[in-house]
Amino acid sequence: MVSKKKFNTISELQKVQFLATQCPSEVGLHSEDGETIIDAKSYIGMYALDFDRPILVVSEDEDFHKKIGEIGENLPLDD
Repeated sequence: MVSKKKFNTISELQKVQFLATQCPSEVGLHSEDGETIIDAKSYIGMYALDFDRPILVVSEDEDFHKKIGEIGENLPLDD
């Protein structure tokens, strides 16, 4: 599953990172162009992404996507 999000505060990123650490599945944060992919459970990895731009949150865990549903802005996925 993929959610496209725009995060506006460090607090939002911290919440996503914390929930990712609680998730039994892998959680990736991807740049829209796919050039940068990080492990959402990695605090240091978070510095590799440009959070001024939309981010793709990738995980097969549907419950995780529900938990992050109210964090940041939800954006439509491009087809």
